[in-house]
Amino acid sequence: MFKSKKSNPGPVGAGGFAGDPAAAPVGLGQDVAAALSGGLRLIDNVTIEIVPMKGVEAAIDALPTNAAVSVTCSPVKGLAETQRLTEVVLAKGHRPVPHLSARLVRDEAHARELATWCRGLGLSKLFLIAGDPPEHGAYAGVTEFLNDFLGLDHGLSSIGVAAYPDGHPLLSARQLTDALHTKEAMLAEAGLDSWCSTQMCFDPGLILSWLQQERASGLAQPVHLGVCGVIAKTKLLKLAVRLGVGQSLSYLRKNRSAATSMLTSTNYDPGALIDHIGPHAHDLNITGVHAFTFNQVAATEEWRAFYGTVRSTS
Repeated sequence: MFKSKKSNPGPVGAGGFAGDPAAAPVGLGQDVAAALSGGLRLIDNVTIEIVPMKGVEAAIDALPTNAAVSVTCSPVKGLAETQRLTEVVLAKGHRPVPHLSARLVRDEAHARELATWCRGLGLSKLFLIAGDPPEHGAYAGVTEFLNDFLGLDHGLSSIGVAAYPDGHPLLSARQLTDALHTKEAMLAEAGLDSWCSTQMCFDPGLILSWLQQERASGLAQPVHLGVCGVIAKTKLLKLAVRLGVGQSLSYLRKNRSAATSMLTSTNYDPGALIDHIGPHAHDLNITGVHAFTFNQVAATEEWRAFYGTVRSTS
């Protein structure tokens, strides 16, 4: 069984393997081979998220070589701290993907400064979110920001945006779909590659049905699966409530086997979710994982190595 030396979480089976990590993934029936290969491809293309909060320096030190690193934006510390951490990550030989919150951009002049900063660092990717601050500068959301930013000399080749299979507390499903498709069209028209990363979500059926509907509606962007890393169960549940992933929490409450396989120890194990999504990844163009580590990078990386070892020898 997997045990994290860093966080001492107790026994955690990779992907909900009850007792025996070499056993077949729970609930996959005859689709085991597809799950194994699909899951391995997903975790091989991982973007590791770090947060500008306590423990971030240790998280950076724990990153694997040449990591793709998503540097989030704090409404408290602002864009300047995201920029500082991006420069630290870059200097250590990694591939940072800074998050910019549109609502924290003061005005067009500030947008121009950010574009110059991106080009000056030689960044190739950027991730855009609207952000949480109730007060905002010139931009209420991402589409408004893109109207100005895309005309600037930013030097980027690809921009990512957020997607919400579990919904958003302030926006309807229709509004979320329209916004996602609008951003995809704007980025394509500007000649940029794009992708969307899903919010942290625990219900594989919800994720798959959402994405099938989006594909049927014409969404063509590659999708990065938002997956919670290895963190304490109590912390995860508090974060899930705060982040508004209510349907997923309901799924865990109602689905005993899922709750047992994912939350039997003191820590959350993302393997079961990846196993269930893996067989569908190719057909739905899910190309990688966005790991919400909450700065528990060492534990998440230890789990990822364990998952890869178990699945590749199963």
